[in-house]
Amino acid sequence: MPPHTARFAQQPQVLLTARLRLRPWQPADWPAFAALTADAEVMRHFPSPLSTAQSNALADEINRRIARQGWGFWAVEHLETRQFIGFVGLNVPSADLPFAPCVEIGWRLARPWWGQGLAAEAARAVLDFAFGPLHLPEVVAFTTIGNQRSQALMQRLGMQRDAATFEHPALAIGHPLRTHVLYRLQAPGSGPR
Repeated sequence: MPPHTARFAQQPQVLLTARLRLRPWQPADWPAFAALTADAEVMRHFPSPLSTAQSNALADEINRRIARQGWGFWAVEHLETRQFIGFVGLNVPSADLPFAPCVEIGWRLARPWWGQGLAAEAARAVLDFAFGPLHLPEVVAFTTIGNQRSQALMQRLGMQRDAATFEHPALAIGHPLRTHVLYRLQAPGSGPR
């Protein structure tokens, strides 16, 4: 677990941007998240869309992590509409990844909110938290080799792609999504890796 995590466990963090609130999840978020994870286009770079039960289980796990450590994949609420639009945040991956241990940044927004710069806005606030209060030396992001939208966002955030790809251990050998790319971002002032 990253340094200084214990101090956030008592009070889950809330991050604000010009248009968004990143906050712990609320019961009203579950149905909207289930619709998001059932959308085949949103889930195109994941093994499959999720059933409502699978989506609820994922939301429960995400929320437990936030309750335990004070941060995680926060629910993203649009300030003007007060709608849940997806999640953006940090996670310590449980998969046995070749670059572990690490902290990843990740995002998943509902399709009506794509193309408005909201994921980038939220991700910048998350990175400020990661390199500020959490004092992380590095944040990583990874996705399937074909997920150009996410890779473009990683690049906009200043992340650098590793030259080598890796095979995601949670996906079977031969699975079309198994080959992944890895991006890294060092804490400001930490120098190259």
